[in-house]
Amino acid sequence: MARNSHFYPQTPVISRPPTARSSLSARGTLGQGPLGWDFWLLRGLIVFFAAAACYRWAPFGLSPLLGAVAGLGGAALVILGECRLRRASLGRLIAGAIGALFGLSAATLASLIVMRLSIPEGTRSFLLLALLLGLGYIGLAVGASKGEMVNPQLLAGVFGSEPAAGPAAKLLDTSVIIDGRVADICEAQFLDGAILIPQFVLRELQLVADAADPLKRQRGRRGLEVLSRLQKMPHLDVRIVEDDFPQIAGVDMKLIELAKRAGAKIVTNDFNLSRVAALQGIAVLSVNQLANALKPVVLPGESMRVFVLREGKEYNQGVAYLDDGTMVVIDGARRLINRTVDIIVTSVHQTTAGKMIFGRLDERAEHTAHGVAAAAAGGARDLNERHGESRRPDSSGRSQDAQGERAPRPVIPEPASD
Repeated sequence: MARNSHFYPQTPVISRPPTARSSLSARGTLGQGPLGWDFWLLRGLIVFFAAAACYRWAPFGLSPLLGAVAGLGGAALVILGECRLRRASLGRLIAGAIGALFGLSAATLASLIVMRLSIPEGTRSFLLLALLLGLGYIGLAVGASKGEMVNPQLLAGVFGSEPAAGPAAKLLDTSVIIDGRVADICEAQFLDGAILIPQFVLRELQLVADAADPLKRQRGRRGLEVLSRLQKMPHLDVRIVEDDFPQIAGVDMKLIELAKRAGAKIVTNDFNLSRVAALQGIAVLSVNQLANALKPVVLPGESMRVFVLREGKEYNQGVAYLDDGTMVVIDGARRLINRTVDIIVTSVHQTTAGKMIFGRLDERAEHTAHGVAAAAAGGARDLNERHGESRRPDSSGRSQDAQGERAPRPVIPEPASD
């Protein structure tokens, strides 16, 4: 089956064939995406000139051939170091550079002591080199390990400019993509700026879309449609992030690590992920919490009209639901199932799953309804009684009304009796 999708760094496009079996890929946006041909050409030139220079000058007394091999090895180490540094965040690079400077400064101070020692020249040279490399490496490693404490945006003030005040990037989780409500939220412009979609989230979404279970396959297709819908919104900058962490197991932990490096917020519906990310100091945007916050506020003592749908768990309880899905538990409403009743709110409980409203039947409205029904029944009965008494017959066979008045004579004369 043909699979086709194209992404570009600034204007990413999510193309999806008629079937949901699509493979999504993109250039990286945090410094770890595929490189262009110019980078590979530059790397090739570095390797070639390193090998040629070592072949020409043959350092360390090596033969030209061994010198060329040593040059190739050194160039390979430089390229590997460059690839490793590209994976690191800007905060780690800055902290590592600062730590290396402190390490080299400590090595310089220690070398002043070594220079005054009465030791052989070879030992002195070895100690100076060991101090330089050892303390420099220690400073680099310790500084890089504390890179999460460095905020690169705060360093903008050092160069005379204020830190960027733009909105933080948002990382989308698989659960919130499949849910679909995030597209409506973005369309209402409650979310703007950069929307980051990690590559490992796309892989998980593709696995769901390719599942054998029809329900899971439908959910995966809906997630792909949500991504296409997000990409078409002009006020959003949808980016596919290539950063991955093979040493970390689980999509949730990868999301947390990526959020740390990118300084982004996580948009999710997963309650456990929200708790773990909050414990690690990462801002979380929960669609479920937003939906609960937008529900109308109900206070105890207020009245409302609901439709009793089913019976509750406790004795003589009825259960109703509001338009937003809020459950309403009503005492004494079991006999009123499939009827619309007026209730008085007694208490409101907020749970992790949402809001629950407890209430009781509104006796005033019930008494009023019974009174209206009784009055209507009594009026109909009085009318019937009055209608029956108005045509009461007298002793001669003629009818007279309740006040004793004789009914008018008939127009047609009565036949004479023999």
